[in-house]
Formats: sequence, C-alpha cells, structure tokens
Amino acid sequence: MLNTEIEMNIASDIFKLLGHETRLTILKILIDHDCCVCEFVDLFQTSQPSISQHLRRLKDNGLITEERRGQWTYYSMNKRYAHYHFIVNILNLLPNQTQKLKQLKDTRKQCE
Repeated sequence: MLNTEIEMNIASDIFKLLGHETRLTILKILIDHDCCVCEFVDLFQTSQPSISQHLRRLKDNGLITEERRGQWTYYSMNKRYAHYHFIVNILNLLPNQTQKLKQLKDTRKQCE
C-alpha cells in the first residue's frame, strides 16, 4: 500500500497553492492535458502575466513541469513530485474540466 501520509507543514503549503481557484483549475486540467500559457489565457479570459504568475508559483513549488516545443513552453503535472498522489487524490474529488477542455479544443488558437 502506498504511504500517502505527509507532514502538516507540507500539507499546509500545498493547500496554500491550491487555495486559488485559477491554480486549482490549472492543475485539474493538467492532469489530462498539457497546455501552454496562451491556451490558459484564452481559457480563463485573463492576462498572460496573470497566468504566468500562477504557473510560476506551481512550477517553483515543483507541482508542474515545463517543456519547450518549438517556440512555445508547455506545462504538465509533475508526476515525480514527492506528493503527487496526495494532490491527485484531492483533484479527483473536484468536478472534471471536460467542458473547459472541449472549449479549449473548439476555440483553440493553438500555439504552433
């Protein structure tokens, strides 16, 4: 059986990161789909600097990774993050983001 017990201070830090709806939604989407900043900007109808700040916080804390593909940087969940299963268990309790992913696919101004 996988030991999912973590220290209170680590759980507290994770909950602080998850405490913003945008970051929480970003992570929920990244479970199933890699995205670049431009896709999140379109999805959330917000500014690129705002999305970049959220992504930076998630990346700086190790929850997501980035990969360069041509001129674009794509973000994905960091499956090697020490507490990945803890976060996924939380995210699995939330509503799926299928509609947002469909919206992204339908209106995709793909970053290519």
